[in-house]
Amino acid sequence: MRLVAEQNGEILVVRAMEDRIDAACAIQFKDRMREITQDNCPRVVLDMARVAFLDSSGLGAVVAVMKALAPDRRLELSGLTANVQKVFRLTRMDSVFVIHAEVPDGLRHAG
Repeated sequence: MRLVAEQNGEILVVRAMEDRIDAACAIQFKDRMREITQDNCPRVVLDMARVAFLDSSGLGAVVAVMKALAPDRRLELSGLTANVQKVFRLTRMDSVFVIHAEVPDGLRHAG
């Protein structure tokens, strides 16, 4: 599971570089996120712009990362594709996460 992290002040932006987060890679995703988020950056933004497919295992992995960061830190999401956004909406997880249309201003990086 390829994830690229970039810290900008108090915010850590993690970009998922895969087109799927599913049962085949959910455990790798959680483990890699745990490694990347070891620093105590108060905000973590997961950029999912490249993720075209998310199944229940992938959703569970994202929720597990959110829970692992809580209560001191929060996981925010950005760049959800239509299919991924639908999964969050149907499961009502869109009311649990802060979801940005794209990476917040000032944090974008060509890559």
